[in-house]
Amino acid sequence: MPFDFQRYLDARRALVERALRRCVPRGVSPRLRKAMAYSLLAGGKRLRPVLVVAAAEACGADPGSVLPTACAFEVLHTYSLIHDDLPALDDDDLRRGRPTCHKAFDEATAILAGDALQTLAFELVASNGAHPRVGAAAALEASLILARAAGMAGMAGGQMEDVLAEGRRVGLARLKAIHAGKTGALLTAALECGAVLARGGAARRRALAAAGAHLGLAFQVADDVLNVAGDPAKLGKSVGSDARKGKATYPALMGLERARAVAGRELAAALAALKPLGARGEALAHLARYVVERDR
Repeated sequence: MPFDFQRYLDARRALVERALRRCVPRGVSPRLRKAMAYSLLAGGKRLRPVLVVAAAEACGADPGSVLPTACAFEVLHTYSLIHDDLPALDDDDLRRGRPTCHKAFDEATAILAGDALQTLAFELVASNGAHPRVGAAAALEASLILARAAGMAGMAGGQMEDVLAEGRRVGLARLKAIHAGKTGALLTAALECGAVLARGGAARRRALAAAGAHLGLAFQVADDVLNVAGDPAKLGKSVGSDARKGKATYPALMGLERARAVAGRELAAALAALKPLGARGEALAHLARYVVERDR
């Protein structure tokens, strides 16, 4: 029987969605909690948590054993989106089809909601160590992987370089490095963390990390293309914003068709990296294709 990817994706997304609804704790500020939930539960592809789950499954683990860390990736991703949308960075009014957090609330609340989500992500990874099939050592290693991917050597550093490159002509090597940091690092970490928590072994972890590096670039190039040629109704956000802000993107550097070709080559490299996983990597291979072929 052929693999039913849509059924798989829907089931894993539903699993993640239910878990996310339990994530935001009650604290001293109902307004802060409301802002956190507003952005976290606004929908989206849920790609990063599904990658954690799929990588763990490829290493023989049960999805439920890694759900806290899977949710942590979406929580941290959401923090980055809230802060990206702020006037000081991308200054966007629309996210996932509705007003961005700072528009729905205010800038101070949005900043603090992002801060609280970032710290919540690491609380979730740490809590994963209580699962008997994971343990404290694996959770600690996953925390380290996520911290490096989100910090100055990964997402935050890539975003800084992205800001510095605005309005400037950058070469291919620098553009690739920017994309690898601001987007690729977190996708690679999602696959690595899935392997670590599932105790998948060094060979599987290397394969997944290699696939993640190519997948991260393919994802960002596809995102760049959609920002030029996508449908705003499907994307839930405006198109053409990269060009208006002078962002360093693959379409700006080499045109749409060559950018699409780069995404295709990176997809092929990701699929090749997943081959050692055999049938266990089938869901991940479908996810990789979905990343490049998506329309939102």
